[in-house]
Amino acid sequence: MNPKRLKFKNRDGIELAGHLYLPANQKPQFYALFAHCFTCSKNFSAVTRICSALSQNGIATLSFDFTGLGMSEGEFEESSFSGNISDLIDAADFLAAEYDTPKMLIGHSLGGAAVLYAAIDLPDVKAVVTIGAPAYPGHVQKLFTESIEEIEENGKAKVSIGGRPFTISKSFVDDLKQKPLDTFLKKLRKSLLVMHSPQDEIVDVSNAAEIYNAALHPKSFISLDGATHLVSDAKDSEYIAEVVGSWSRRYVLVEEEKKENDTRGNQVFVRLSGEKYTTEVMTPNHHIIADEPTEVGGADLGPNPYDLLMASLGSCTAMTLKMYAERKKWPLEQVSVFLNHEKVHLADSENPEDKASKVSQFTRIIEIEGDLDKEQRQRLLEISNRCPVHKTLQEEIVIQTMLAK
Repeated sequence: MNPKRLKFKNRDGIELAGHLYLPANQKPQFYALFAHCFTCSKNFSAVTRICSALSQNGIATLSFDFTGLGMSEGEFEESSFSGNISDLIDAADFLAAEYDTPKMLIGHSLGGAAVLYAAIDLPDVKAVVTIGAPAYPGHVQKLFTESIEEIEENGKAKVSIGGRPFTISKSFVDDLKQKPLDTFLKKLRKSLLVMHSPQDEIVDVSNAAEIYNAALHPKSFISLDGATHLVSDAKDSEYIAEVVGSWSRRYVLVEEEKKENDTRGNQVFVRLSGEKYTTEVMTPNHHIIADEPTEVGGADLGPNPYDLLMASLGSCTAMTLKMYAERKKWPLEQVSVFLNHEKVHLADSENPEDKASKVSQFTRIIEIEGDLDKEQRQRLLEISNRCPVHKTLQEEIVIQTMLAK
């Protein structure tokens, strides 16, 4: 699902641009706020992937451009780390006024340090997540070390970060130096998840250890093994979102009842969720992702529709055999079903090359484990054909399609 474009003003009257990622059913379990890395923006690939995946997990997430970056107003040269913290608090106030109070803050790199500071002034925030965050905000100075002397002498300097020009002011550098995390982390009093890659080439993983050791429980650490600092691999972004989604429910929803997915009274609700073919599939109590493989233009974030169809047949088969064996009191230990689908020609077709003469063929290979004799195994093979999904696929099917009102 494409994000909702938003604009709001910070305490200085500067208009900030944001993207709000909402679940397909438009009814999030709770709201979160995402802070991007130093000189990044809400459109940075890792930000969009993580926020999109979080929304697919039922967490509405607002990401926005800090003052002077991306589509937000203001001059980066006049911004500061303290200003980033203020922007976060103002973004949280905007969410609370227009939607709901954010219950979780997530920050990447310097944004991770910013959310740790902002969380202290946001009493309704219950959980904080840092991704590749520095233990000392001044750590970002290494990105423009060669210009420090010029900044000290002239009050500012134009530097290149990631191939883009930025003007860094002395006040920005001085502000970073005045924000050591370890002096206040014990005041955080929020559930904390520290995520960091051991191979981080920009912010060493030792920073994660410092943040973790300085904070009080409840706190957790997740190693993003193999990930780059900028989380450039889509699979790493997806993993981060999955872990954050599961972890946060323990702390954010601990006092709230789990909300049912709104399928509008239907058994299943399906909705496009990404720029391409990523699709959310929901029942009242469950949520999965479907997608197409990358070779046909998808993001490969989930099984494709035919995979899901085969999964229905396979899972129904396994359950049917389990139920039958239990009823017979047979020592069935495990059922594994392997499936394939292909289009094959009808054996008696007069025009075998005609596409219309092809039919769908599902091949189902059943592996049965347990102390069962030959007759029992053969009987289970026969029972597999009684699986309700198997019967549905073989009978005449009527599909009614209409436009929603």
